[in-house]
Amino acid sequence: MHRWSPWLPAGRTDRGITTAEYAVGTAAGAGLAGLLYKMLTGGFGNELLQKLYDHVLRLLGI
Repeated sequence: MHRWSPWLPAGRTDRGITTAEYAVGTAAGAGLAGLLYKMLTGGFGNELLQKLYDHVLRLLGI
């Protein structure tokens, strides 16, 4: 379905904008995933997981 927009010249639609939005969202998601991967596979990630593990054990009384 084509939508009419008052900001586009006469006779033009915003067809294809959805595809561009998906592309931007996919690129942002991939960038965030890469950043998280780098953080969690480095020393920061190991320290974070160890603290979380120790905290859970303390909560359980082990």
